[in-house]
Amino acid sequence: MQMLKDRIVKDGQVIGTEIVKVDCFLNHQIDVDLVSEIGKEFAARFADLPINKILTIESSGIALACATAMHMGNLPVVFAKKAAPNTMTDGYYYTEVTSFTKKAVYTVIVSKKYLSEQDNILIIDDFLAYGEAAFGLIDLTKQAGAAVCGFGAAVEKAFQGGGDKLRKEGYRVESLSVIASIEDDHITFRE
Repeated sequence: MQMLKDRIVKDGQVIGTEIVKVDCFLNHQIDVDLVSEIGKEFAARFADLPINKILTIESSGIALACATAMHMGNLPVVFAKKAAPNTMTDGYYYTEVTSFTKKAVYTVIVSKKYLSEQDNILIIDDFLAYGEAAFGLIDLTKQAGAAVCGFGAAVEKAFQGGGDKLRKEGYRVESLSVIASIEDDHITFRE
Protein backbone atom coordinates (compact mmCIF):
# COMPACT_ATOMS: atom_id res chain seq x y z
CA MET A 1 0.00 0.00 0.00
CA GLN A 2 1.93 2.96 -1.30
CA MET A 3 0.10 5.51 0.83
CA LEU A 4 1.26 3.75 4.00
CA LYS A 5 4.82 3.28 2.76
CA ASP A 6 5.04 6.97 1.86
CA ARG A 7 3.83 7.94 5.32
CA ILE A 8 6.33 5.61 7.02
CA VAL A 9 9.17 7.18 5.03
CA LYS A 10 7.93 10.73 5.65
CA ASP A 11 6.97 10.54 9.33
CA GLY A 12 8.29 7.26 10.72
CA GLN A 13 11.25 7.39 13.07
CA VAL A 14 13.95 4.73 12.79
CA ILE A 15 15.41 3.57 16.10
CA GLY A 16 18.44 1.34 15.65
CA THR A 17 18.15 -1.50 13.18
CA GLU A 18 14.91 -3.08 14.40
CA ILE A 19 12.35 -0.40 15.32
CA VAL A 20 10.26 1.98 13.23
CA LYS A 21 8.26 4.36 15.37
CA VAL A 22 4.95 5.33 13.75
CA ASP A 23 3.20 6.75 16.78
CA CYS A 24 2.57 10.16 15.19
CA PHE A 25 0.07 8.67 12.71
CA LEU A 26 -0.73 5.01 13.44
CA ASN A 27 -0.65 3.91 17.05
CA HIS A 28 -0.57 6.84 19.49
CA GLN A 29 -1.83 9.79 17.51
CA ILE A 30 -4.02 8.40 14.76
CA ASP A 31 -4.47 9.72 11.23
CA VAL A 32 -8.09 8.69 10.79
CA ASP A 33 -8.07 9.08 7.00
CA LEU A 34 -5.02 6.82 6.69
CA VAL A 35 -6.50 4.27 9.10
CA SER A 36 -9.73 4.25 7.09
CA GLU A 37 -7.76 3.56 3.90
CA ILE A 38 -5.90 0.76 5.68
CA GLY A 39 -9.23 -0.74 6.74
CA LYS A 40 -10.54 -0.48 3.18
CA GLU A 41 -7.43 -2.24 1.85
CA PHE A 42 -7.71 -5.09 4.36
CA ALA A 43 -11.42 -5.44 3.54
CA ALA A 44 -10.59 -5.76 -0.16
CA ARG A 45 -7.79 -8.27 0.41
CA PHE A 46 -9.91 -10.54 2.61
CA ALA A 47 -13.25 -10.07 0.79
CA ASP A 48 -13.20 -13.66 -0.48
CA LEU A 49 -13.29 -15.18 3.02
CA PRO A 50 -16.33 -15.90 5.25
CA ILE A 51 -15.13 -13.65 8.09
CA ASN A 52 -17.68 -12.79 10.75
CA LYS A 53 -15.47 -11.28 13.46
CA ILE A 54 -12.19 -9.39 13.78
CA LEU A 55 -9.71 -10.02 16.59
CA THR A 56 -6.82 -7.80 17.67
CA ILE A 57 -4.74 -7.11 20.75
CA GLU A 58 -4.80 -4.15 23.11
CA SER A 59 -4.20 -1.41 22.19
CA SER A 60 -2.43 -0.50 18.95
CA GLY A 61 -4.45 -2.82 16.75
CA ILE A 62 -7.86 -1.55 17.82
CA ALA A 63 -8.15 1.42 15.44
CA LEU A 64 -7.06 -0.67 12.45
CA ALA A 65 -9.41 -3.51 13.40
CA CYS A 66 -12.35 -1.10 13.75
CA ALA A 67 -11.63 0.54 10.39
CA THR A 68 -11.42 -2.88 8.75
CA ALA A 69 -14.65 -3.98 10.41
CA MET A 70 -16.47 -0.91 9.12
CA HIS A 71 -15.34 -1.63 5.55
CA MET A 72 -16.40 -5.27 5.91
CA GLY A 73 -20.02 -4.46 6.77
CA ASN A 74 -19.63 -3.44 10.42
CA LEU A 75 -18.37 -6.74 11.78
CA PRO A 76 -17.84 -7.08 15.53
CA VAL A 77 -14.32 -6.38 16.80
CA VAL A 78 -12.90 -8.22 19.80
CA PHE A 79 -9.63 -7.24 21.40
CA ALA A 80 -7.50 -9.29 23.74
CA LYS A 81 -6.97 -7.44 27.00
CA LYS A 82 -3.67 -7.38 28.85
CA ALA A 83 -5.37 -7.61 32.25
CA ALA A 84 -8.59 -9.20 33.47
CA PRO A 85 -11.04 -6.58 34.74
CA ASN A 86 -13.10 -7.36 37.83
CA THR A 87 -16.18 -7.33 35.61
CA MET A 88 -15.02 -10.33 33.55
CA THR A 89 -16.77 -12.99 35.61
CA ASP A 90 -18.07 -15.41 32.96
CA GLY A 91 -14.75 -17.05 32.13
CA TYR A 92 -12.12 -16.28 29.57
CA TYR A 93 -9.49 -17.70 27.27
CA TYR A 94 -5.92 -16.67 28.04
CA THR A 95 -2.41 -17.06 26.73
CA GLU A 96 0.99 -15.43 27.19
CA VAL A 97 2.44 -13.00 24.65
CA THR A 98 5.91 -11.46 24.63
CA SER A 99 6.02 -7.83 23.52
CA PHE A 100 9.07 -7.04 21.42
CA THR A 101 8.86 -3.27 21.88
CA LYS A 102 8.02 -3.33 25.60
CA LYS A 103 10.27 -6.27 26.46
CA ALA A 104 7.58 -7.76 28.67
CA VAL A 105 5.43 -10.87 28.85
CA TYR A 106 1.68 -10.31 29.09
CA THR A 107 -1.13 -12.69 29.85
CA VAL A 108 -3.78 -11.65 27.33
CA ILE A 109 -7.41 -12.61 27.71
CA VAL A 110 -10.69 -12.66 25.82
CA SER A 111 -14.06 -13.33 27.43
CA LYS A 112 -15.58 -16.65 26.41
CA LYS A 113 -18.74 -14.68 25.52
CA TYR A 114 -17.02 -13.11 22.51
CA LEU A 115 -15.26 -16.00 20.76
CA SER A 116 -16.96 -19.26 19.83
CA GLU A 117 -16.69 -22.19 17.48
CA GLN A 118 -19.08 -20.44 15.07
CA ASP A 119 -16.59 -17.64 14.46
CA ASN A 120 -14.41 -17.17 11.39
CA ILE A 121 -11.73 -14.79 12.60
CA LEU A 122 -9.60 -12.21 10.84
CA ILE A 123 -6.70 -11.09 13.02
CA ILE A 124 -5.56 -7.49 12.47
CA ASP A 125 -2.57 -5.73 14.05
CA ASP A 126 -0.37 -2.72 13.44
CA PHE A 127 2.96 -4.58 13.36
CA LEU A 128 4.10 -8.10 12.59
CA ALA A 129 7.63 -8.63 13.88
CA TYR A 130 8.51 -11.96 15.50
CA GLY A 131 4.89 -13.14 15.44
CA GLU A 132 4.41 -13.38 19.19
CA ALA A 133 1.15 -11.43 19.28
CA ALA A 134 -0.14 -13.20 16.18
CA PHE A 135 0.48 -16.67 17.60
CA GLY A 136 -1.02 -15.59 20.92
CA LEU A 137 -4.22 -14.49 19.17
CA ILE A 138 -4.24 -17.71 17.16
CA ASP A 139 -3.99 -19.65 20.44
CA LEU A 140 -6.99 -17.76 21.88
CA THR A 141 -8.95 -18.46 18.70
CA LYS A 142 -8.11 -22.17 18.84
CA GLN A 143 -9.12 -22.37 22.50
CA ALA A 144 -12.56 -21.11 21.46
CA GLY A 145 -12.77 -23.64 18.61
CA ALA A 146 -13.01 -20.77 16.11
CA ALA A 147 -11.30 -20.70 12.72
CA VAL A 148 -8.50 -18.29 11.80
CA CYS A 149 -9.19 -17.08 8.27
CA GLY A 150 -6.22 -14.77 7.96
CA PHE A 151 -3.88 -12.26 9.49
CA GLY A 152 -3.47 -8.65 8.39
CA ALA A 153 -0.60 -6.39 9.44
CA ALA A 154 -0.15 -2.76 8.52
CA VAL A 155 3.63 -3.11 8.82
CA GLU A 156 5.55 -6.38 8.59
CA LYS A 157 9.21 -6.38 9.55
CA ALA A 158 10.21 -9.32 7.35
CA PHE A 159 13.73 -9.49 8.77
CA GLN A 160 12.27 -10.55 12.15
CA GLY A 161 10.59 -13.63 10.68
CA GLY A 162 7.09 -13.60 12.15
CA GLY A 163 5.34 -13.45 8.78
CA ASP A 164 7.38 -16.37 7.46
CA LYS A 165 6.50 -18.45 10.55
CA LEU A 166 2.80 -17.76 10.06
CA ARG A 167 2.96 -18.60 6.36
CA LYS A 168 4.85 -21.85 7.06
CA GLU A 169 2.02 -22.81 9.44
CA GLY A 170 -0.40 -22.32 6.54
CA TYR A 171 -1.93 -18.99 7.56
CA ARG A 172 -2.86 -16.40 5.00
CA VAL A 173 -0.93 -13.22 5.78
CA GLU A 174 -1.59 -9.88 4.10
CA SER A 175 0.86 -7.12 5.02
CA LEU A 176 0.28 -3.64 3.61
CA SER A 177 3.93 -2.65 3.86
CA VAL A 178 6.82 -5.06 4.28
CA ILE A 179 10.13 -3.77 5.59
CA ALA A 180 13.03 -5.88 4.34
CA SER A 181 15.70 -4.10 6.38
CA ILE A 182 16.60 -1.06 8.42
CA GLU A 183 20.18 0.13 8.02
CA ASP A 184 21.84 3.50 8.62
CA ASP A 185 18.45 5.14 9.35
CA HIS A 186 17.17 3.92 5.97
CA ILE A 187 14.13 1.67 5.50
CA THR A 188 14.15 -0.75 2.59
CA PHE A 189 10.75 -2.09 1.61
CA ARG A 190 10.15 -5.46 0.00
CA GLU A 191 8.12 -5.17 -3.17
